[in-house]
Amino acid sequence: MHDDREPQYQFETRAIHAGQEPDPETGAVIVPIYQTSTYRQEAVGVHKGYEYSRTGNPTRAALETALASLEGGAWGLAYASGLAATANVMYLLRPGDHVLLSDDAYGGTYRLVDKVLQPWGLTYTQVDLTDPARVREALKPETKLVWVETPTNPYLKIAPIAELAEVAHGGGARLVVDNTFASPYLQQPLAHGADIVLHSTTKYIGGHSDVVGGALVGNDPAVREILAFHQNAVGAVPGPQDCFLLLRGLKTLAVRMERHSANGRAVAEFLRGQDAVERVYYPGLPDDPGHAVAARQMRDFAGMVSFTARGGLEAAKRVVASTKLFFLAESLGGVESLIEHPGLMTHASLAGSGFEIDPGLIRLSVGIEHVDDLIADLRQALTAGVLEAAAIRD
Repeated sequence: MHDDREPQYQFETRAIHAGQEPDPETGAVIVPIYQTSTYRQEAVGVHKGYEYSRTGNPTRAALETALASLEGGAWGLAYASGLAATANVMYLLRPGDHVLLSDDAYGGTYRLVDKVLQPWGLTYTQVDLTDPARVREALKPETKLVWVETPTNPYLKIAPIAELAEVAHGGGARLVVDNTFASPYLQQPLAHGADIVLHSTTKYIGGHSDVVGGALVGNDPAVREILAFHQNAVGAVPGPQDCFLLLRGLKTLAVRMERHSANGRAVAEFLRGQDAVERVYYPGLPDDPGHAVAARQMRDFAGMVSFTARGGLEAAKRVVASTKLFFLAESLGGVESLIEHPGLMTHASLAGSGFEIDPGLIRLSVGIEHVDDLIADLRQALTAGVLEAAAIRD
């Protein structure tokens, strides 16, 4: 392969081959883990492209090439975590600049913007990004970024990327899309006009709950130059072992996402018919408010499902404590199924913000186990919650 983005190669092929040629010295078909901090130079400034592993590492370079290819971008940059990648985008801003943030943003993103960057001089407004008209109204002359999650975390709202790109660019702002919940296999925001795509590679890209990482992908070489400078200057880079694990995860991303999506749809349909469930949030359901837009810009709908337990906080706490296959844990996107309470766990930083999470909300990361077993586990957990509630009332 000479161009890792060549259109004749399909996604599944590029996931295995892009940036991952056999090692020229040994013929190893898997990219080696270059576990080194520094590199010998032939003379001052004369080397083979690498000087110091904070600045560049061959294992990381392979990962960055592969990520760029899968997102349809010209470049990719890897980071130590999704929030490290988020912070590196925010370094494009200056005090006095303004950001439009989703009214349903990941708690870590909100915490960074509100608690770290706002005291530094950044301003922000949270707005319903599913409605381009509201976004247009919220734009200010000093707005420099429109920060989009789609699907959002945790309500799985769907934002129309192409329309928001038009609005953002019309106001002189960049559009950044956090594509973590969809993965590059299911959605490619650059093709819809986004300027930068962000991932917590910890999630679906890694896929096995054994690595923490982040990534940025884009097309503008000038933006890449600035972000690469930030990457090196700030130093929040992944180690070669992390990059190796992420490359391994990429190889099976397509097949895993197909199973995640099939299981997610089946679980959402099951939950919708349960008396103990008040509402289900899943863009793959035909009557979901975001379904039409999601169907237009996504290949499928992934494995994230949220629902509100009838009975509020106490009911939700009973349910999340009663599952056996769904582990009560933060994070998402691994092969194993997880369950969590966003209001008390991943989104606790929203307390007191005016955008608190419904106390009855439960978020599922539906894994790739057999779906019948997953549904049976949820059924018994919902039943256990109802029975315990009845015993408490009695």
